[in-house]
Amino acid sequence: MKLNIKIGIILALISLTATAGNENRIGSAGSSQLLINPWTRSTGWGGAGGAHVRGLGALHLNVAGLALTDGTEIMFSRTSWMQGTGINVNSVGLAQRIGESNVIGISFMNMGFGEIENTTTELPEGGIGTFSPSNYIISLAFAKEFSESITGGFNLKIIGEGISNAKTSGIAIDAGVKYVTGENDQMKFGLSLKNIGPAMKYSGDGFAIETTNPFSELTTTTEQRTAKFELPSLINISGAYDFIFNENNKLTAAATFTSNSFTRDQYRLGAEYTFDAKKVLVVLRAGLVYEKGLFSNTERQTALSGPSGGLSLELPLSKTSESTIGIDYSYRTGNIGGFHNIGIRLNLVKSEDDK
Repeated sequence: MKLNIKIGIILALISLTATAGNENRIGSAGSSQLLINPWTRSTGWGGAGGAHVRGLGALHLNVAGLALTDGTEIMFSRTSWMQGTGINVNSVGLAQRIGESNVIGISFMNMGFGEIENTTTELPEGGIGTFSPSNYIISLAFAKEFSESITGGFNLKIIGEGISNAKTSGIAIDAGVKYVTGENDQMKFGLSLKNIGPAMKYSGDGFAIETTNPFSELTTTTEQRTAKFELPSLINISGAYDFIFNENNKLTAAATFTSNSFTRDQYRLGAEYTFDAKKVLVVLRAGLVYEKGLFSNTERQTALSGPSGGLSLELPLSKTSESTIGIDYSYRTGNIGGFHNIGIRLNLVKSEDDK
């Protein structure tokens, strides 16, 4: 009975993916920053590790992986977005295990666009000051280990964006599940539903027009109505397999199918090689995000596709502690400019004496 229920849920979600991608809806969604993966480790192999990811990096790919946090995890990541644009993405997060099976997480992502010249219809060249757009996402997540094989979780995201005289805010929810099986838990599967929430719309003084009647000199203000926009919802179906050569060498192959509601569907392929040198853990990553028209300058429609690569170095904080500090780097190609990611991860694990 339980097996039939699981199969029914999986088939229902897969059927949704068959109709989710619709090229006629491209460009009609807003808050596209929800599609940005800010975490350095998972971007190194193109976000293919939705079934493999664990810890804070799971907040973007599959929140179920948050349940595999060992103790306390702190991460910071900075992305130089499309080289030459001056845009930066900063993210910071904290995950904390509570009890034997529960983990909570919180993260904050902010996009910095720098200072932009203020212009008006009367002064199109500016000269009247500058403004800086705001764009942020706050994530509040909970994940749980239901058994040795199954984990699940959900993530509530608070979205805010705007300028001085026009703003909007909203909420979105992610949900995900992971299943691990096989000898040494080598085979992994993941399913996640992302960016589900009510439509948003802008409001503010920027949509108001002030006019003066030349005869009565009466001034009136007319506020324009704004249209609502949907969030870029999607479904990820992921799989991964660990090739364990020995206790020090492991290769993980991963694949993810992303069914987007408002952009073309994507296929993510990635590989992660892990070498444990006892005192230093070295991880190499490579990935490819493929979508229709990827290799055509005229047909390619998104910068969030193409090849990527990354590197991580993880060192113990002391000779006797299981706690570690990691330094991460990744690079993604783009049709406008590349993306450089740099991250730091602090993983604090209680020793047996402290437990």
